[in-house]
Amino acid sequence: MLQLNNQASDFSLKDRDGKLHSLNDMKAEYFVIYFYPKDNTPGCTVEAIEFTNDISKFEKLNAKIIGISGGDENTKKTFCEKHNLRILLLSDQDFSVCKKYGVYGEKSFMGKKFLGIKRTTFILNSNKKIIKIYENVKPEGHSKEILESIKNEKSRY
Repeated sequence: MLQLNNQASDFSLKDRDGKLHSLNDMKAEYFVIYFYPKDNTPGCTVEAIEFTNDISKFEKLNAKIIGISGGDENTKKTFCEKHNLRILLLSDQDFSVCKKYGVYGEKSFMGKKFLGIKRTTFILNSNKKIIKIYENVKPEGHSKEILESIKNEKSRY
């Protein structure tokens, strides 16, 4: 997994409309890259709705929210339309970005082992260096936790 102070790996992934987004082309003071297991599942829905509800607070902090999971443009589009999501969700169909970030691997649920995305969030600074990592994220309340972390980071400078 990428570590604190590492340079974040660049990526180019498609959004719900098939538009390509590259990390290196994005500008913001902070980037919140959150990896989530699957579109339209209960925990992922809670997390995405909370980030959407707080989007204006993130914008005031000049922080960009980027959600990444498997699926394709269609699953992203359906997910966004069903829940009125206004955050940027990107499709990593072959999990190559998830693997680069070290968030794809063996998981277990109800005694069964399988490969999947581990719910993890990275906060990057404007230079795209990793300044905070959250592993084993609990979806409920995570958006507020990230907001507080960015506010604390800003107040240090």
